[in-house]
Amino acid sequence: MTQPATMLSKTPTADAALRARAARVVPGGMWGHLNAARLPEGYPQFFASAEGCRIRDVDGREYIDFMCSWGPVLLGHRHPQVEAAAQAQAARGDCFNGPGEVMVDLAEDFVAMVPHADWAMFQKNGGDATTACVTIARAGTGRRKVLVARGAYHGALPWCSPVVAGITSEDRAHLVHFDYNDVASLQAAAAEAGNDLAAVLVTAFRHDMGRDLELPTAEFAKAARAICDAAGAALIIDEVRAGLRLDLRGSWEALGVRPDLAAWSKAIANGYALAAVTGNDRFREAATKVFVTGSFWCGTVAMAAARATLRIARETDVPGHIHAMGLRLREGLAALANRHGIAVRQSGPPQMPLMLFEADPEVRKGRAFCSAALRHGAFFHPQHNMFLSAAHGPADIDEALQAAEQGFRAVRELDARAAR
Repeated sequence: MTQPATMLSKTPTADAALRARAARVVPGGMWGHLNAARLPEGYPQFFASAEGCRIRDVDGREYIDFMCSWGPVLLGHRHPQVEAAAQAQAARGDCFNGPGEVMVDLAEDFVAMVPHADWAMFQKNGGDATTACVTIARAGTGRRKVLVARGAYHGALPWCSPVVAGITSEDRAHLVHFDYNDVASLQAAAAEAGNDLAAVLVTAFRHDMGRDLELPTAEFAKAARAICDAAGAALIIDEVRAGLRLDLRGSWEALGVRPDLAAWSKAIANGYALAAVTGNDRFREAATKVFVTGSFWCGTVAMAAARATLRIARETDVPGHIHAMGLRLREGLAALANRHGIAVRQSGPPQMPLMLFEADPEVRKGRAFCSAALRHGAFFHPQHNMFLSAAHGPADIDEALQAAEQGFRAVRELDARAAR
């Protein structure tokens, strides 16, 4: 029987034991984004199972999940139709000498769903896809310079990693930076690149950790498209984090701006490892010339899962549902904050929300809020954008808001101690 987080004592935990074992055999006990996640006190590192919008740690505690595995879970953990499709394909095999028919089927699905896409090719991780986009853009234009927004995250490879340990200046020699949503800054970066401009690479919206999220303005999106058109460069949209959550056709479709290339991953296979690049005919030949590959890039199981995910997303209006649930969460948090007299800022699309506390430069309030909410069964994050899934329903949101009530009480107590 699953134990509520509030019922567990402070005895040694299975999570702590696993951390100790991991520290002996894994550098630092963990790597990558989970090292940099800055999770508050009491958050587990190891998990045992998940279903729908619920996740359980190795100590049996259950939480309503607002991270969705950091984005890959779109329909809910272990969605039965996705699992059935994956298992049916696994029974026939996964890793062959070449791709299965499902690769062609999935590419056709993407081309039919995404207006800018004339073709698609597949990888495993978001960094694979963003790197492939940049490589294709350079091959197609014969140029080197790529414009990227300051603070944007495009993966963990040397050319774009947010951490510089082990990285050389040469790895980033041809990146030129601009400020997201700042047209003048973007135009100045394009002028600096001059005749060597290969691409403008931009996330679907600004989702840098620890700062207010920003949706792109129509002016900014159209300026990016105009710069690429004038220079003969590629407009690349990094859809890795936002893809399928805002608009199944592409996150900038509602702005009337279509990219030449787009990088997809996370949600496209509902938790199975898969990424994709979609592109238009202008870059089709370049995509045939570059050498991008991986031993497991043709795995059929993840592609079968992706076909099921895309079909369900189309048939059930997943973006519309998670938008409604995100609004319910946002409005509930705002009402609780107001009731407790606590100033917060909520930003970003409701499907991928962020709540920050005013006057909280060291994130003490955010951490206190999240730790208390966690003890009452809601898994929030104090600095990173969160994620909703199609499995979140009104009752789940309302239950999470009860946990958030305890979070706001913890912040109020923190403020009271600071005032003494």
